[in-house]
Amino acid sequence: MKSAGFNVRVAQVHNAAVERKRLGMPQRYGSCHTATVDGYVLEGHVPADEVKQLLATKPKALGLAAPGMPPTAPGMETPGRKDPYQVLLVDASGESSVFASYPK
Repeated sequence: MKSAGFNVRVAQVHNAAVERKRLGMPQRYGSCHTATVDGYVLEGHVPADEVKQLLATKPKALGLAAPGMPPTAPGMETPGRKDPYQVLLVDASGESSVFASYPK
């Protein structure tokens, strides 16, 4: 995210599930990282391009999630793997729709 131009502040938490709950992100979208940007919640290895798209379009939503730990997501790249995954747009009620699919 830093290399994509985002200012990043890291905060270690003792229980990620508690932090997700505090931010309103349903546990079913849980991953290894939770972040906030301009009032949105980001869960997991969401590509920077999708965060930029979110901020440019400003949909009415809780945020984005890349559930689990897809081996082809940014920061998780595994040589030789081409596993597809989706970035989900999560609304305030916890429902989701596909925001982006990878590989593109």
